[in-house]
Amino acid sequence: MSLESIEKRIKDKLVLASGLNAKVTFDFGDDGLLFVDTTQSPPEFSNDENESDITLKTSISTFENILDGTQDPNIAFMMGKLKVQGSMGLAMKLNSILED
Repeated sequence: MSLESIEKRIKDKLVLASGLNAKVTFDFGDDGLLFVDTTQSPPEFSNDENESDITLKTSISTFENILDGTQDPNIAFMMGKLKVQGSMGLAMKLNSILED
């Protein structure tokens, strides 16, 4: 899965979410990163490193599994496959948006 396809899937999921109002970085290591600013309408997406409220670090394959619903993000976090920097409350909110 590419960053472009992940961006499209996140955009599709954010349509269903209201009130997130946060700046989120999805860090995929050597595969790149995706910054989403949901404080704007419509949300702004970029591949640049910007200041964010929360950063989720994981592999593209783990994130794809989270989006597909085959990987529980809570279990990925406990197993060290998903690292969270920032507000855990915001992470839980993202969890409910991103899960399939």
